[in-house]
Amino acid sequence: MKIFSAAQVKEWDAYSIKNEPITSINLMERAATACYRWFVENGFAGKHFRIFCGKGNNGGDGLALARLLIQNNCKVTVYILEFGRIGTEDFQINLERLHQCITDIHFIQSAEFFPTINKDDVMVDALFGIGLNKPLDGISAQLVQYVNLQDALMVSIDMPSGLFADTTSTGNTIIKATHTLSFQNYKLALLLPENETYCGQVHLLNIGLHQNFEEVASAGYELVDKKMAKSIFKPRSNFAHKGNYGHAVLLCGSYGMMGAAVLSSLGCLKSGVGKLTACVPQCGYQIMQVTVPEAMCEVKGENFLQHPLSIEKFNAVGIGPGIGLFPSHKEMLQHVFNTANKPIVIDADALNIIAQEPSLLTSIPAGSIITPHPKEFERLFGKTQNSFERLQLAMAKANEFNMHIVLKDHYSFIACPGQKGYFNSTGNPGMATAGSGDVLTGILTGLLAQGYNPIQASLLGVYLHGLAGDIAAAKFSQEAMTARDLCHCIGDAWKQLYP
Repeated sequence: MKIFSAAQVKEWDAYSIKNEPITSINLMERAATACYRWFVENGFAGKHFRIFCGKGNNGGDGLALARLLIQNNCKVTVYILEFGRIGTEDFQINLERLHQCITDIHFIQSAEFFPTINKDDVMVDALFGIGLNKPLDGISAQLVQYVNLQDALMVSIDMPSGLFADTTSTGNTIIKATHTLSFQNYKLALLLPENETYCGQVHLLNIGLHQNFEEVASAGYELVDKKMAKSIFKPRSNFAHKGNYGHAVLLCGSYGMMGAAVLSSLGCLKSGVGKLTACVPQCGYQIMQVTVPEAMCEVKGENFLQHPLSIEKFNAVGIGPGIGLFPSHKEMLQHVFNTANKPIVIDADALNIIAQEPSLLTSIPAGSIITPHPKEFERLFGKTQNSFERLQLAMAKANEFNMHIVLKDHYSFIACPGQKGYFNSTGNPGMATAGSGDVLTGILTGLLAQGYNPIQASLLGVYLHGLAGDIAAAKFSQEAMTARDLCHCIGDAWKQLYP
């Protein structure tokens, strides 16, 4: 799924109107019908709807929705924000249609006209859509501040009013929606953590925009969904043997941190790798042999990894889970980077060592994958003021160092060389648990070993990891699931990609 800018969404509307063909007012009716169906299907039909409309096409959506609700015996009151100017053509048409079936329409000219809202009402925000390009002020801002103080549920149509689609909205007055009903595809702002307070739960409603536009139009960002993951997946040959699926090595573990080695090894094996060698210190040898008997072990050091490892024979290398921060690790990383001759996966303590020794960044093999969480990313590349700046910085660093950056978050972001970025569609807050990132490192390393290229491994690996987390949350709950549960659900995630 492509993530288009606000300007491109308008182009998509125009393209659909011209090429379906369909009139703009009928396209608006289609959007309102999709919203109406969502309200009915989610059990809101018996509520009192209080619909707040601007005078643009977002307000037109709200007026059309009001009419559909009224025609189906729902109680509706409409409030129109009065700017002292006429609305768009489609807004005016829908206002005339609404006047034919309701008289409970109010114009808000000042704070004196703000209505009393009951906690059992449903407020609908149809004030401003994705075309907003300046912060709300005056009566618009006052109304938003007022409705944000109410206890009633708020549902925003397409975007919470006051939220910019393509740039940061820090400092803006913005509707705090319980639900956002967005049309067709995600908008960039809906995927970023700084906007969670405003967006609530986001629901995509298909309104039948012309698919040819999405196929031919370019976009700087895409969403990794099931369709994309299935297109990357390579089913196994009936005559396959373990040699066909690569030999991976994980440099992992130290005294007291062998759990990270176990979890990354399980993740690697569950990814489908043919063979795995876990390079661990002596203190973890017995732990690995007992807990992950499928993995071979190579011992380097006593309580932490020390001696150089010959890695030329391996198809893929992962380094970092649980290795600790020891002075000799700088030399170990430099040795691995200099001798790998292939993209590698770098995570956890390996990233923290690089943050302490930034000169190591220039030695990382081309095409490698790093998997920082937000704080690790900040230590590596510096602070940013907001989520949009962080995306731009990730893209810049991916290009500068010719690497793939998996920035872990709810919608994990994969920055790839060449100014292309991807958001992952799977995963949930239950994955915010110790060891979850170690599992991802193992999965990515295993996919590289099997012959997936770095971008394929990044996109498919993050998708599988999140999907396994969703399956685990369904089985055990978000609160109770652990990283080991996640490992045990990777197989179920794979099954969902089978032809």
